[in-house]
Amino acid sequence: MDNMLYVSMTGMNRVMDAQAGNAQNLANVSTTAFKASLDNAISQKIDGPGIASRFNVQTRDIGPDLSPGPLVSTGRNLDIAIQGEGWLVVQAPDGGEALTRRGDLQVDATGIVRTGDGNPLMGEGGPIAVPPYSQLTFGGDGTVSIVPLGQGPNAQVVLERIMLVKPENGTLERGTDGLFRARDGQLPPADADVRVLSGHLEGSNVNMAEAMVEMIDLARQFEMQVKMMRLANDNADVAAQLTTMGG
Repeated sequence: MDNMLYVSMTGMNRVMDAQAGNAQNLANVSTTAFKASLDNAISQKIDGPGIASRFNVQTRDIGPDLSPGPLVSTGRNLDIAIQGEGWLVVQAPDGGEALTRRGDLQVDATGIVRTGDGNPLMGEGGPIAVPPYSQLTFGGDGTVSIVPLGQGPNAQVVLERIMLVKPENGTLERGTDGLFRARDGQLPPADADVRVLSGHLEGSNVNMAEAMVEMIDLARQFEMQVKMMRLANDNADVAAQLTTMGG
């Protein structure tokens, strides 16, 4: 009976971990450029005295799903989306540099261009700052141009170019701040081939329908494990009654 309870308990732990990850994905289904988390289950041998066949189930984070989300047209000049592969560089809360594909930009009161989550957008010369302007535009190659306040449309000035990079596949990991970094800690070099599309945003790559189906499937798996534990308890009660009768 103990074996049956143990197997059911480890299964319940696995389902709970998977459900937590799936719930996080669902919560970010409308977050700009969010990348879904992926995990799988692996067996882990339990060391120490006891039966050598003891194993536990461990949930292993295999990293984010970096496939692009759908492009949504917004018509807003400060919205940009990466076309194909590539990343924007931002200044992270810890002062270092990190990567994101979130392009819902805004200009704060001091002229610093920031992403929707408040991180300064990096240009090839550092954080991008713009003086007072009447129009701000982003070129397909990442150039940042403005029409200075009080000037005509022919007075457009190129200020900076967004720092755009394209790291090797499989080299990125997501930090606790939601930003991405290379596993070796090095910032990839600027890549002139990365293109941006103004007036668009990249949506989350979480498929709501698939996530909802997985949530229901995981709930059923959890219920099955609970039933197995109840069955083990019922079997133990019956065994105890039989032992008493035999005495």
